[in-house]
Amino acid sequence: MNASRREFLTTVSAGVAAGITQGGFFSGAHAAEDRKLGVALVGLGSLSTHQIAPALAKTQHCRLAAIVTGSPEKEKAWGDKYGIGPDHRYSYEAFDKIAGDDSVDIVYIVLPNSMHAEYTIRAAKAGKHVLCEKPMANSSAECNAMIAACQQMNRLLAIGYRCQFEPHHLKCMEIARSQEMGKLSRIDAGFGFTIGDPKQWRLRHQLAGGGALMDVGIYALQACRYLTGEEPVSVIAQETKTDPIKFAEVDESITWSMKFPSGVIATCSTSYNFNGLNRFRAYGEKGWFGMDPAYSYEGNRIETSNGKIELAQVDQFGTELDEFAKCIRENRPSRVSGQEGLKDILAIEAIYRSIQQRSLVSVS
Repeated sequence: MNASRREFLTTVSAGVAAGITQGGFFSGAHAAEDRKLGVALVGLGSLSTHQIAPALAKTQHCRLAAIVTGSPEKEKAWGDKYGIGPDHRYSYEAFDKIAGDDSVDIVYIVLPNSMHAEYTIRAAKAGKHVLCEKPMANSSAECNAMIAACQQMNRLLAIGYRCQFEPHHLKCMEIARSQEMGKLSRIDAGFGFTIGDPKQWRLRHQLAGGGALMDVGIYALQACRYLTGEEPVSVIAQETKTDPIKFAEVDESITWSMKFPSGVIATCSTSYNFNGLNRFRAYGEKGWFGMDPAYSYEGNRIETSNGKIELAQVDQFGTELDEFAKCIRENRPSRVSGQEGLKDILAIEAIYRSIQQRSLVSVS
């Protein structure tokens, strides 16, 4: 405990010192102001419309300050609805002008996966902190470029892993780490749904980088990683397609098995053609615990071999945004940093590699 505390204090002190040396996370007037941090939403699709914008209206430490869109109709509608003046509305082409917008502290990227790296790097160069939706990018090379750009500009980078701020998931992490159910031996996890419109961007490889695995399978992968507190060392996977036309460019359904350093075996699945797959269950020497549903925006539930655990529901996006604002205020990295996003992409690349090679592969 003492050694861990000394390590923690040393790390925090070094981080704060670095922040002071490099001018801190705030600059100019921002450092002296006690105000909500301004968020620019990049991409005004369904997630921004129905989840993120309403969450911003309820946050304690953030506010919607600017919008970035390629649609003049959305620009006007959002501007009128949220009181965002013309000087804080940007097209994708004019995005870099956001560097001169002092009302914006955080750029929240809610774009197709293939655009995450470009806009993260541009936002960092504009001097803004970045919250980027998952998956972080389409490749580990892009992830590394995003991390480097934010480090170079001394800006924070966080990935939109909302579940890591949700009380039910946090409780399950606590149960796993405390070994309340004994040492873990196995985890079963999965997330899938039946995807609709065959013309949407999620079914185009160039935009999405992959199919069900990149979109929702990543939640199951994340759960296994944060329950064990470890990184997978090897993986074996297989892919199934029942509709080769609709899923010509991306994966439809994937099952995979991961081995962790402690010996835990995780068996996971994801699908774009199966409803009702939204859960995980972890098994220990003394019992089991899990969630079903596990990854929904609301209504998540914990059940254990000893009974149910009732916890309050929260706005996951609002909680995530407020925590990121605190990280910026306190000059500390986010628990869902770019490094966290990179680790998921490395595991995903190994899963795809296993499918291609039809063999067990190591995770880089």
